[in-house]
Amino acid sequence: MRMSTKAQYAVRALVSLNLTSDGMPVSIKEISERENISLNYLEQLFVKLRRGSIVKSVRGPGGGYVLARPAKDIRIDEVIDTVEETLVPVSCMNADGSCACDFECTTQMVWQGLGNQIREFLSSLTLEDLTDQGRRRLSVRASNS
Repeated sequence: MRMSTKAQYAVRALVSLNLTSDGMPVSIKEISERENISLNYLEQLFVKLRRGSIVKSVRGPGGGYVLARPAKDIRIDEVIDTVEETLVPVSCMNADGSCACDFECTTQMVWQGLGNQIREFLSSLTLEDLTDQGRRRLSVRASNS
């Protein structure tokens, strides 16, 4: 299974935002440059993230984006659900986990179980968890320099 770039980039961008914001707005351009993600693509993702109440936009000079609520309250599955259409392990599965085939296949139980495991794992992680991990990696890199 391969997750789309929408999900990957949204999670990366939010970790970057949380690492650098310190409660102050961060421009999408800064995130785009830091994460090497197309500015246009990132703008589209942040529209979805704003609609999903994950980020808030701040207008005016020094404006940008901030998290809409604490990072510890933003689960990774929620971020992915906000920017993705579905989170299913195989193309023949509906968003609700049911089989999309005209007939119920004999392997449906495998794909449902896999989908449940993926969702359970992603719902166990918060943006704060990933930000803490990012801080540790940056700290190790800085000490090795």
